[in-house]
Amino acid sequence: MNKYKTPSLTVDIFIYNNKKEFILIKRKNEPFKGQWALPGGFVDYGETVENAAIREAKEETSIDVELKRLINVYSDPERDSRGHTVTIAYTAQGNFEDAKAADDAIDIKIFAFNEIDNLDLAFDHEKIIKDALRIILKED
Repeated sequence: MNKYKTPSLTVDIFIYNNKKEFILIKRKNEPFKGQWALPGGFVDYGETVENAAIREAKEETSIDVELKRLINVYSDPERDSRGHTVTIAYTAQGNFEDAKAADDAIDIKIFAFNEIDNLDLAFDHEKIIKDALRIILKED
């Protein structure tokens, strides 16, 4: 038996397009119910983080995504009020025309890259988005 407490593993996905736009979902559940967040969620036992990111993106946005790049790993023990979670964040692209809120999302919206400073975001998603934008804009 494991006598050590371990953090939960999650994924977050920054889905963007070539028009400098990205997708956020409005959370259906606590914590941060009703706030904008990146699509994402818990990695299932036996699942790779890459497959979890693709699955979570589809479940919450109805978009089939292609993962583009690892943004970073975020492990602050205080990032989630439900307990210690470690998230692995990816950039991804997919067809925005397929976007429809589903599963843990009550709404979905497309935002311009320059709107980030006007948003009240869940968890540490502002940091993740700013890190993603640095990567994407550097590649342009």
